[in-house]
Amino acid sequence: MSKRYRFSATLISTIGGIACSCAAYAQVQDTLPSKDDVAERFTSDHFSPYAGRNFPTQPLWGDTHLHTEVSVDAGTMTRLSQEDAFRFARGHEVTTTHGLQAKLSRPLDWLVISDHAEMYGLMPQLLGGDQNVLSTPQGKAWYDALTSNDSDLVFATAMEIVASLSGDEPPIDNPRAIKDAWQNYTALADHYNEPGVFTALIGYEWTSEGGDNIHRNVIFRDGAAMANQVLPFSQFDSKNPEKLWAHLADYEDRTGGDVLAIPHNGNLSNGRLFSVSNFDGTPLTEENARLRARFEPVIETTQIKGDSEAHPFLSPDDEFADFDTWDASNLNGTEAKTQDMLQYEYSREAYKTGLMLEEQLGINPYKVGQIGSTDAHTGMAAVEEENFFGKHSGVEPEPNRWEHLVIEAPDPEFSIYGWKQASGGYAAVWAAENTREAIFDALERREVYGTTGSRILVRFFGGWDFAEEDALSRLPADIGYAKGVPMGSDLPNNPSDGAPNFLIAALKDPYSGNLDRVQVVKGWLNADGTRGEKVYDVAWGGDRAPGADGKLPSVGNTVDVENATWTNTIGAPELITYWQDPDFDPSQRAFYYVRVIEIPTPRWTAYEAKRFNVQMDSNVPMTTTERAYTSPIWYTPEG
Repeated sequence: MSKRYRFSATLISTIGGIACSCAAYAQVQDTLPSKDDVAERFTSDHFSPYAGRNFPTQPLWGDTHLHTEVSVDAGTMTRLSQEDAFRFARGHEVTTTHGLQAKLSRPLDWLVISDHAEMYGLMPQLLGGDQNVLSTPQGKAWYDALTSNDSDLVFATAMEIVASLSGDEPPIDNPRAIKDAWQNYTALADHYNEPGVFTALIGYEWTSEGGDNIHRNVIFRDGAAMANQVLPFSQFDSKNPEKLWAHLADYEDRTGGDVLAIPHNGNLSNGRLFSVSNFDGTPLTEENARLRARFEPVIETTQIKGDSEAHPFLSPDDEFADFDTWDASNLNGTEAKTQDMLQYEYSREAYKTGLMLEEQLGINPYKVGQIGSTDAHTGMAAVEEENFFGKHSGVEPEPNRWEHLVIEAPDPEFSIYGWKQASGGYAAVWAAENTREAIFDALERREVYGTTGSRILVRFFGGWDFAEEDALSRLPADIGYAKGVPMGSDLPNNPSDGAPNFLIAALKDPYSGNLDRVQVVKGWLNADGTRGEKVYDVAWGGDRAPGADGKLPSVGNTVDVENATWTNTIGAPELITYWQDPDFDPSQRAFYYVRVIEIPTPRWTAYEAKRFNVQMDSNVPMTTTERAYTSPIWYTPEG
């Protein structure tokens, strides 16, 4: 088509309702395309590139792991309710337990309040004088102590209540009180659930053997009417996750509902979260592997209690592996960690273990997506570095919280102090709409990723037919879904002898730092049963090139620690690339996931030092490199 079409100022005036001369109108008519011209130019049935899309187009930000006063442990310190938590997540301003005003920079799209199942709802009932609780001897004794105005007795009683969660029997066994608290919560979640605007998913936390962090957050796809047909399954029902899976299966079978469980950060499990054993220590069975794969499609890779993506001992060639590392002991500091435990605690190793188990059992229980969440016990999903309110209400912002105890261990060597807290993380799901069903389904199909607190946008597609020019598209998802599969998927069978290729796009959080680099992390299973990994730098900001050792030089650092500021004069606001595996072996099981690294920015400790004019110890980190971890894409040899 040789004609060029241009709208004149006269035509624009006409469209705006202002009359033009007949001569001018005739001239305009001569420039308009004919029907045949339009048909020649557009061969599809619509003009808009956004019309007819049938794939997820929205990254929705949320938290699957938040506690309020309803949790027994959180309720000994925080006074924020479940309603406060929903309001805060939706962007409202709330007053914290210690009287500070708090608000998110941007609302979240969805939230799961995952209060502990153990004696669900006890603390507000206890402090409120609920007769269902006070009618029990233990409830009356705790009420009298907590309302005694004796500060030493109050603190000792609070610690006694928290310690009671590690027992075999509930000190207050009152199903009626639990039922009332659960139904109040599910009704509140239904009230705050507003399809298209904000999603309130119903859930709770199942806690097992508090010292070894093998806890799970249980999340329902369903509303109150369905979720009320069960009560939260607690460790007093069983400390065995296999029993939890059986309970979830029974719920689905009886109600026709849908439910899943998300294992917590593995770094404090002392080798138990991603092991190759059943709960009783016997070798993992195919049945339990299938149950786990059925109910646990996603894992929590990063949160306030440290990062669980990789460990420098396991990945010595990965310069970014040592990030917010908590590796001295288990959760409560009752057992020192040994190096042989580490391989069963980190996501990257779990993916390798899954390849091995799939070879042995025919099922991969660790074919899971990655997310981040907070595990805040403050009622507030607040983990932006400049807006971090801490793990629990005992360490809210104040001049010296960096040195306050967060978790006190029997051995002081294993106690955790304020500065060690990581300000993270969040979960992003790719969904077509902001509803319970769409968000749950995204979690279930693993089209999700996690960040350490910033809101980086990431797309990751794998296939066999991508080309370098695909990275030039401003709509990479259109090409990604058309030619390949998204994060969380299995690569389809190879139609040729080529290697898999990938389309990756990352966009910075407008409130955070530029992007340093995009990396592909690959892991594989060798024929002799050994496992390998490699981290590839595939796109980066700035005028850099890998050195002779294959390593990309540092992006630099613009952080002014004293003033808690930085400049986005390094890195890149977006990175889009095509990448093909240069080391592909079609006989090896493998996985690929993307890690996006930001340039250095001030850590929450730097903001705190500036705000309160305090000098922290030299070992306290003052900068951070926020990051995102996508769910993997897996390759399985044919046959």
